[in-house]
Order: sequence, then C-alpha cells, then structure tokens
Amino acid sequence: MLKKVLIANRGEIAVRIARACRELGVRSVAIYTEADRYSLHVKKADEAYFVGPDPLQGYLNPHQLVNLAVETGCDALHPGYGFLSENPELAEICERRGVKFIGPRAQVIQSMGDKTEARKCAERAGVPVTPGTQDNLKDVDEALEIASKIGYPIMLKATSGGGGRGIRRCNDEKELAQNYQRVISEATKAFGRADVFLEKCIVNPRHIEVQILADSHGNTVHLFERDCSIQRRNQKLIELAPSPQLNDEQRHYIGDLAVSVAKEAGYENAGTVEFLLDSDGSFYFMEMNTRVQVEHTITEEITGIDIVCEQIRIASGLPLSVQQETITYTGFAAQFRINAEDPKNGFLPSFGRISRYYSPGGPGVRTDAAIYTGYTIPPHYDSMCAKLVVWARNWEELLPRCMRALDDMQIYGIQTTRQYYKEILQHPEFQSGDFNTSFVEEHPELTRYSTKRRPEFLAAAIAAAIAAQSGM
Repeated sequence: MLKKVLIANRGEIAVRIARACRELGVRSVAIYTEADRYSLHVKKADEAYFVGPDPLQGYLNPHQLVNLAVETGCDALHPGYGFLSENPELAEICERRGVKFIGPRAQVIQSMGDKTEARKCAERAGVPVTPGTQDNLKDVDEALEIASKIGYPIMLKATSGGGGRGIRRCNDEKELAQNYQRVISEATKAFGRADVFLEKCIVNPRHIEVQILADSHGNTVHLFERDCSIQRRNQKLIELAPSPQLNDEQRHYIGDLAVSVAKEAGYENAGTVEFLLDSDGSFYFMEMNTRVQVEHTITEEITGIDIVCEQIRIASGLPLSVQQETITYTGFAAQFRINAEDPKNGFLPSFGRISRYYSPGGPGVRTDAAIYTGYTIPPHYDSMCAKLVVWARNWEELLPRCMRALDDMQIYGIQTTRQYYKEILQHPEFQSGDFNTSFVEEHPELTRYSTKRRPEFLAAAIAAAIAAQSGM
C-alpha cells in the first residue's frame, strides 16, 4: 500500500481523497493558495503546504507539485478532477520523478484526451461512434464540405479538453461558418490547442456514462451507468444512477462497450466512458474521461464500492477488490451539484461569506462539501460548493427523499441552485424518468420559482412509495 499521497487539488474532492487515505492508513498532504488558506481540505489532511499567493497558479504548475511531493516524502500524487487531472505532462513528470500518479499512464491520458484519437480507439474496439471526421479539420472549407455530406445539424468540437467548453451546435452552413473561428478561439484559450473536429449532432439525446475500474493485473470492470442528461450548456446539474431510462439489456450492453474501450486503450485506474443515447435506442461513444468524476458518488451509493479507495489500491499495484460477476447494484441514487449561482438571475455566480450552513442528514443522505458556517467562497474557482447525494430503494422512494434532503440543506449568505432543483423534482417529465439533454433549455419557467412547493407532488410520491413497499 502507498504510504503518503499529495492531493494536487482543492475543495470537496480534496476532502474526499483525504478521507479515503485516512481509511486506508495512508497519510495525506494538502496544498493551498492564499484564497484557500481557510478551506476545509487544509484542515482534513495530515499535512498542508502553501503553494503561493496566486489563486490558480499553485494548482497549475506540474513541476512545483511534483517537487513538493518529493520534498514531503510522498510516494504518490492524486490529481482529483479539474485543474491538471487530465494533463499528461503531470503524469509524465510523476513517472520520471518516481512518484506514482493515481490515474492512467501519460500516453493514455494523451490519446484519450484527444477526441479524434479516442474515436479511433472506440472504433477499433467495435464500439459505435457518431458519423464525423476521422482527423482534425484543416479549415472552414473542409468543415463545410464534410458537414454537407453528413447532414445538419452538426457539432463542432475542440479536440482537446472537456467540461462542455469548445462545443457549438451548427444547424446550417451559415452557423458553421460563424462558429468555426469561435470554437478555435475557445479551444486555444481553454486548452492551448486550436484543433477542432465535427460530428453529426444527435438531436435531444440522453447522456449516459459508465464508470470503469482497471488494475495492472489485467482486470477491467464496469460499475454500471449514470444518467447525466439534466445539464445546462453541457454542464451537468443532476446525475442519477442507474439511469431510469435503461432496461437491463441496455445496461449490460453499454457496460460491455465501456469495458471494451478501456481494454483497447490499455487503461488503468478509474475512468468514465461517455455515450449518447439516441431516441431510436442507439448508443454512440462520445468520449472518455481519464480521472475520477464529480458524480462518482452515486455509483458508490448503488454498488457499495469506494471508488477513490480503489484508485489508491490500484496505484499501489494491488488487484481490484471486486470482480465483474460479484458487482451488483441496489436502488437509485441522485446527485445534486449545489452551485453558488442564482438561477433566477441567469445563473449569475454568487460568491461570498456563508453566514449559516445546515447540512442535511437522515437515511440515504450524503453530503460531500468543503464549506462551513463562516467560510467565504472565493470567486476564482468553479461555482460548485457542495454535492448532495441521495439514495433510496426505488425511484418512487427517491423523489420525496430528494425533496426532503433539499429542504434540510440550508445555505445562507449566498444564492445557490438548491431551490431550482426542487422545481425540477416536481416536473412531470423528470418524475416519469423520461427526459433528455434539452430538458433545462425547454423549461426556463422552472427558474422563476412560481411555486415554492406543490403539496400534490409529495402526496403522490409518498403514495407511490407506500404502494411500492406493499408490493415488495
């Protein structure tokens, strides 16, 4: 087992990793900038080191991070998500300096981070991909020519990066010509590369992703799927596991596809293979995220498998603690990204001091957060300040439990997306489990909070839960 891990991240994921290290008897080392001096992850780790006054640079300098790992006697580095988590240079420097990178090899990060190379990998594995370009586009003329053959609408995408950036839907030639330079500019600023490609746009798809684990002993498994269709501008808001939109046949099929991609890529550690589900039931490979996902929590809730602990075990050279035939899931889980944003004001960021914070609890409720009463949320980072995770035995029980947990969670001093999620919960389309990635855009009325709470929703949900229990 590893002895000491440098956590090259901040916020709730750093707290999450520190907790996993504690359970495994591994010492943890946190890093912080001036803006994070009083953050919870600094308090939770065994050791903490200042990495500079700049709020971002300390988390983005791979050489400084690995130097600190070596100086503090760490034999491994966990990148978390965001920042440098999918930067092959960090993984390569770790390998060169004798520090175990808790993630896949640099070469795998490089190839799967390049979306055109990832598509080729999926094709070699026999996994369906959407019609599109095999390589990066040379210029706008080539884009227009290929788009005319594929047919509109198309998606113009940055080859590198992720997080919903560098992506534009183009419905005709005019929009493609207008967006081409915009996407190149976005890609260059965000990812340092001007490469773009295009693919056929699957209209109103479901966004389904599969969690995989792979060790150095040739074992690769999937932990079933998550539904990430509730999203805004390609940023996920609510995630569900398993997907209420899949049957068991589809569930096993997409799980096998994900394992095939991981094996073809020579993947090791935790990763996520993302798919689009068309209205006709067809699955298409979209991309692979070579890190732990924000929403790994709900997979842990339905399977009982600690994904971060598995990451550390894998990096220690140990085999997976589970085999595919022993992995099962129970119930449904939902994760709500509690963002410091004002949905009633165009989701404007709302940073500042939290005057009071009450964390929800009770059966089936988990909160992953790095906030507390008196904490000041800095304006330099992502707006997510907490993750509310709710589990229940079935879909009918999950909805009222989610509502109760959202009611329990109280955050004063800033605006958050908590109330907005309560409105989504009460919408018939969400309750039916029949929704797609256009849900948020098609229901702008939910940001107006026209009703604080609909008593008939809870009455119906409770009645359904009682009926489900009586039939067990």
